[in-house]
Amino acid sequence: MALLYLALSRAPRPRRRHLGTLMWSALGTVVGFPLGLALALREVPAMRAAVVTGILPLATAAIAALALRQRASRGFWACAVLGCALVLAFAVHEGGGRLTSADGWLLMAVFSASGGYVAGAKLATEWRAEQVISWVLVISLPLTLPLAWAVRPTLGLDPIATTAWLGFGYVTLFSMWLGFFAWYRGLSLGGTLRVSQVQLLQPFLALLFAVPLLGEALEPSTLVFTLAVLAIVFAGKRMPVSAAPAPTRRAQFPVPHPHEGDPP
Repeated sequence: MALLYLALSRAPRPRRRHLGTLMWSALGTVVGFPLGLALALREVPAMRAAVVTGILPLATAAIAALALRQRASRGFWACAVLGCALVLAFAVHEGGGRLTSADGWLLMAVFSASGGYVAGAKLATEWRAEQVISWVLVISLPLTLPLAWAVRPTLGLDPIATTAWLGFGYVTLFSMWLGFFAWYRGLSLGGTLRVSQVQLLQPFLALLFAVPLLGEALEPSTLVFTLAVLAIVFAGKRMPVSAAPAPTRRAQFPVPHPHEGDPP
């Protein structure tokens, strides 16, 4: 669908200078985040994943500050470190005193998505948002098509449930394509550091839908950690982040040479 859209809209082709950013966005948003999240959800409930991925707004802002050469205050970095520490504490608490492989997959998903969002936001300053995600999906095809074929489900006596196909269709159409139309548009208009904080709603929405759709029970500790993570992320949002000053070149003045007859 993305390829068809690009053809019908006569979208401009990426230039050589765009390829690196496109690949970085593809590795983060098309490969890293969904793969890490899917592997983690095979071992842990969605509510636990929602708490760990709650640091996604702060991680996105931190990578944006570094990649876009913006200067963040000490308070911002303190919130970033504290938020990561709190998420790790929750993961250890839920893992019976140790980190599990699922926690590693979730953290990989968070930082993959953060890097992919920043790269996509950079491209969105030159292209329309729908062109950005469409080109990101197209450039991912040499990797995603062989992988999809290799791990395709084998149909046995029990066919795949209709609900699974509906979920697959939703993720394919909305989460991985149409949703990015608005997301990259917002990042280009409002700035990555500010707009990325909209992701604060994600943990709440995940907790809200996990109960009726997946039948999960909301534990008090999960709710407490979620609120604590969101409080730290909200505090980090209020910390100042300014553009790094452009390097100044020292003025070069000609050095006078003494002339003959001048006094020493």
